[in-house]
Amino acid sequence: MADRLSVKNKRILFSIVIFSLVSGFIHAQRQVEQPWWYTLEQGKHAFRSASYGDALLSFEDARRQRRQMYTRLETEFITLLSLPEVRRLGDSLELVERFIEDRNYSEAGEALRELYYRVPRSGLNNSVQAALTGLSGLKDYPEAEYWIGETYRSEGELGIAINQYQKALVQRHLFENSGLELELLYKIAELRRVRREYPEMEKVLLGILSGIPAGGETARDSLWNQDSGTFAKQAMMRTLERDGFSRFLTLYRYNNRDVEKAHRLLGLFFYSSGRHNSAPDHLMFAFLIQNSLIMEELIRNRFDFSFSSLDDLMAELKTRPNLLHYIEEIEYYKTAYYLAASLYAAGKTVPARELWTFLSRQADAGEWAVRSAGQLEKPYIERSQENW
Repeated sequence: MADRLSVKNKRILFSIVIFSLVSGFIHAQRQVEQPWWYTLEQGKHAFRSASYGDALLSFEDARRQRRQMYTRLETEFITLLSLPEVRRLGDSLELVERFIEDRNYSEAGEALRELYYRVPRSGLNNSVQAALTGLSGLKDYPEAEYWIGETYRSEGELGIAINQYQKALVQRHLFENSGLELELLYKIAELRRVRREYPEMEKVLLGILSGIPAGGETARDSLWNQDSGTFAKQAMMRTLERDGFSRFLTLYRYNNRDVEKAHRLLGLFFYSSGRHNSAPDHLMFAFLIQNSLIMEELIRNRFDFSFSSLDDLMAELKTRPNLLHYIEEIEYYKTAYYLAASLYAAGKTVPARELWTFLSRQADAGEWAVRSAGQLEKPYIERSQENW
């Protein structure tokens, strides 16, 4: 009987030990955090499913995880640099790296490998201090700041969203997707417009035109900002006023899609707020970019295409579903209408009437065809308005 109890107790004890080991293993697995980039992707999935609370927690976790990781690497590197024999090597990154390899300091080696993956090695100028500064700078996570902003925007917290977007912009040199900077600027401008913070909105849009993108060397809109820009704009406007739109769009091409929206929004804003002398140039640039991109797409699919008139361009465009979607996206007819309206307000009535006539013949222009027909019958300068 005692032997049977002993065996039974041994079995119970064995089961407890196995259970403890398994539980400990599972707990240990849970303690190992997933990579910060994976946490961000989980947040995006939750965001797209409209689970904004879960998304926000994931984005904040991703930001924390990245900061913890690079703080650990920075600490390991500083610990190595504190060794007396390393201090004697001075600021030579090459010598320090050789020391790490010779003595097998794996943690410091990991820090440098991660740094070289994120920062061009040539930009460090063989400087230990530059490497340390680079590691410290990698703690920020602008993509996480951006997605936190997106979450607040979706929940109607526009002020907080703007602050988050601006945090991300300050850290834009760390963007893995270079196009995110421009997207952020446009989102900030849109939220400023929704909040009727028009001076701030105007500043952002003008900054898009004059700003130099991260990693770039020239302004985003070099034609608008170049020293001879005033002459170029004046020459373009003279051609438009003297020879009309067909000649204008035959002579000039400009395919800078990054700034089309900035010019369009500035032109619409300036006209709607009564700044009629500032509106035509911006709307002219927007309309030129729109048509240049449309023509490029037509030529890509039909090499012998050549521009002759806006009516012929529209007839060709209407056979391409992708271009029909594009002109809706860029508010093509609205842009054309207000370009004509701003030209009329600036005293340039001939090109204004030409563009209104074109629009009045476009059945699918809807409201803008009707309004253009009305302007041809009895032209007038519209009153200032906020809903543009």
